[in-house]
Amino acid sequence: MARTTTPSRSSRKPGKPRASDRTDTIELPDQETLEELKLSPEVAWYMLSRGIPLPDCPPLFQTPSPGEAPGAVFDPARVDKVINAFSKLRHTKGQWAGQPLKPDPWQVGYVIAPVFGWVAWDDAADGYVRIVQELYVDVPRKNGKSTLCGGIAIYMTCADGEPGAEVLAAATTKDQARFVFDPIRRLADSAPALKGHVKPLKDKILHQRSGSYFQVISNVADAQHGANLHCYVCDELHIHKTPDMLETLESGTGSRRQPLGVVITTADTGKKETPYDNKRRRIEQLARRVLVDHSVYGVIFAADKDADPHAEETWRSANPGFGVSPTRAYLAKASRKAESSPADLASFLRLHLGIRTRQDKKFLPLDAWNRNAGMVDEQALAGRETWGGLDLAATSDLCALCWLFPNDEDGSLDALWRFWTPEDNLESLDKRTAKAASKWVKEGWLTATPGNVADYDWIKEQIRKDRDTFRVRSIGYDPWNASQLTNDLMSERANLVKVRQGFQTMSPVLKETQRLILQGTPERTVLRHGGNPVARWCVDNLAVVMDPAGNVKPDKANSGDKIDGVSALLTAMSEILARPPRRKSRYAEGEDDEIMVV
Repeated sequence: MARTTTPSRSSRKPGKPRASDRTDTIELPDQETLEELKLSPEVAWYMLSRGIPLPDCPPLFQTPSPGEAPGAVFDPARVDKVINAFSKLRHTKGQWAGQPLKPDPWQVGYVIAPVFGWVAWDDAADGYVRIVQELYVDVPRKNGKSTLCGGIAIYMTCADGEPGAEVLAAATTKDQARFVFDPIRRLADSAPALKGHVKPLKDKILHQRSGSYFQVISNVADAQHGANLHCYVCDELHIHKTPDMLETLESGTGSRRQPLGVVITTADTGKKETPYDNKRRRIEQLARRVLVDHSVYGVIFAADKDADPHAEETWRSANPGFGVSPTRAYLAKASRKAESSPADLASFLRLHLGIRTRQDKKFLPLDAWNRNAGMVDEQALAGRETWGGLDLAATSDLCALCWLFPNDEDGSLDALWRFWTPEDNLESLDKRTAKAASKWVKEGWLTATPGNVADYDWIKEQIRKDRDTFRVRSIGYDPWNASQLTNDLMSERANLVKVRQGFQTMSPVLKETQRLILQGTPERTVLRHGGNPVARWCVDNLAVVMDPAGNVKPDKANSGDKIDGVSALLTAMSEILARPPRRKSRYAEGEDDEIMVV
């Protein structure tokens, strides 16, 4: 049932923005519809109150609303200001040349309103500032990406109220720099309202009254000169071969009150460990709530990879501007061309449907993993039989130990992890986890050991404590990474077992782990893990490789990031499966085959 609302917040601070000064209310769609559209009630209210129709093409991935940040307030006047600034600009090409630049409904609902509308009080700034400091928009071609880029760049240069604003756009070559800069320069040069206020030069746009400027750079040295950036725009991230440019720009915004970094791009071919791959993976993890960072907001528009690429419904699902730009005729022509050529099909999938043409399917689906969270009570596990898996592969990054506790009554398993990382590595790990690593340390999920390499004495002492607490039957480890630690444990009569990491050993273990988590439900968890966030991050990073016979094993080279927690789990699982068969397996109802021995 539809409801009416006027957004508001309590505990007003001085100068707190009001959600609305209107006395009438706006009737919103019901909550289920808003969730399907991926619009917060505040953004939907704003659009309807301004006569802007709600978009009907939600992104495939969207990070949580900035309104979830502590102290968040939605300020419609700020969104009005941005849209008003856009209206002062004029289209420079095609059938709309000379007409005011009016953002499309999808641009308002999924970009402008969430980014510019949500604010929070900042004591250092003594006022309300934008919550979002990093914006990521991944959208197929011909959806007004360049226009959106240009509008934001000019607004941040001339109208954001920031004295001496330095705004840069990043390109990889001088030719690409002109490709980025020239459309924005034309926007500024063709707007009558900007005459006398901005001065477009060959390579720079000046806003003389505020002492601000916008320019394009094409190398890291130029980026380093912009050490006090108010905004940067990175167009077509997939073209960037190294992360140097983007990292330099990101580091240059630290002294501004409310900086904004903007990445607007189309999809890439699916190559691993590129700047695009790393950024997109982080946005997807934020969207899945594997990580939490309210200062980062991103949307990814793409079709489902299993959808018919030549169906109009698929085109609509990936292109939020469908029907206007791109037109139906344009996509139909591109689709016909793609039908006759594999190369053209790959290009059509990537450029017009947002589908990375080389993707890895998740072997351990995160939604199934989440269903098995349950509760793992470490104290209640005292005295229980357990089998362990130890992963020491990354002595300078992450080490993991996993204990598995079988429950022979219902065939379920409890998983308990220990994670370690050197203190000197915590900053690097924070960068890759949206600062979650430091939170994991504070909450006790991750132990930071002194120095820059793993301190095996810490790990050895924990294993000793665990052997005193639990009935440890064996600890599996990868002999390739054998160390003094494993020698010490053997001398203490710990039952350490070599577990090879090849296809022959890992394939049955991986497949059994997959079967267990797919079988679990919130009501009947099968592989309980207590929602351990470090393990969850490792699961989300996991990629697998398959041999011609269909055997699988973890693929560390192509995984998103560290998978040590999964490796420890699988090694422990191999020990569970290798224990002497004492009973029929109850892991699956109706199955009576014995536990697999490897």
